Amino acid sequence: MMARPVWTGIVSFGLVSLPIALYTATDSHTIRFHQLQRGTADRIRNKRINERTGDEVDLGEIVKGFDTGSEYVLVEPGELDDIAPGRSKALEVSGFVDLDTVDPIFFDKTYYLGPRGEQYGKVYALLQRALAESNKAGIATFVMRGREYLVALKAEDDLLTLHTLHWADEIRDPHTEVPDLPSKAEPTAAEVKMAHQLIDALTTDWDPEAFHDTFQEKVKALIKAKAAGEAVARAEPAAQPTGVVDLMEALRASVERARSPKDTGEKASASQSTGRGKKPAAKKRTGTSGGSLRSLTKAELYEKATKAAVKGRSSMTHDQLADALAKAR
Repeated sequence: MMARPVWTGIVSFGLVSLPIALYTATDSHTIRFHQLQRGTADRIRNKRINERTGDEVDLGEIVKGFDTGSEYVLVEPGELDDIAPGRSKALEVSGFVDLDTVDPIFFDKTYYLGPRGEQYGKVYALLQRALAESNKAGIATFVMRGREYLVALKAEDDLLTLHTLHWADEIRDPHTEVPDLPSKAEPTAAEVKMAHQLIDALTTDWDPEAFHDTFQEKVKALIKAKAAGEAVARAEPAAQPTGVVDLMEALRASVERARSPKDTGEKASASQSTGRGKKPAAKKRTGTSGGSLRSLTKAELYEKATKAAVKGRSSMTHDQLADALAKAR
């Protein structure tokens, strides 16, 4: 089933116009819960209630009202369209800017843009290719659902995308919003060098497929476990703040930890090629020692503890699970 557009209109640049349709580009996989009264299966529902009479009000009887302080100025839905005739169907590009000059903080939501009909394919392809080769974005405004948007029209792969932008006065000043920003605190040259080493050790290629919503997975696991009447593993406590005195040592340990998987892999390969060090490698793979168990994540430890029927595992910390599994074996 093809998606339905959320907006249709005409995008124009100069004397060139292109009928387009706007499609939602992203989905949310947030798990939705219903509100229930505790101890029952009764749903809690929101109603539109007249606060003076207590009566429920039909949606068609509701109008917008702006509070001036002494009274409300009422605005009918149709009046918002009347003050900007045609604006809800036109997306006029006022100019093109280099993409690199648009600060990421301005970007809000992304939409896919498609031509409204095969006969407009050439105009669509022309605009897409020109934007891609010039690395520019068309800046425009348009009205959707009673609200005006500032947008950036850009090329991505083989299609056009539309990104809604925040207005300039919607961007908050960090110096007034964020307390305790460093002013006189300066890291030492050694700390900066070590921080660069840590960043280099953790540098990798950007692969969005490598990341997934682990919290939602834990919520699903929680629901599944509670439905089956099973115990749920507790999460590890949050990391403690790094003190100023311990900063250099924390950086050094972080660099060693980030490099160790790569170094260990290289050493293992070398040992296998020379025929030496086979027994230690086999011991590490079996994961039976306490040290090897501690290198596993808590989720992996909990899974092993479940198979080993370790009692009280749901309330154990990471280290307690490792110790219990070592004793069980």
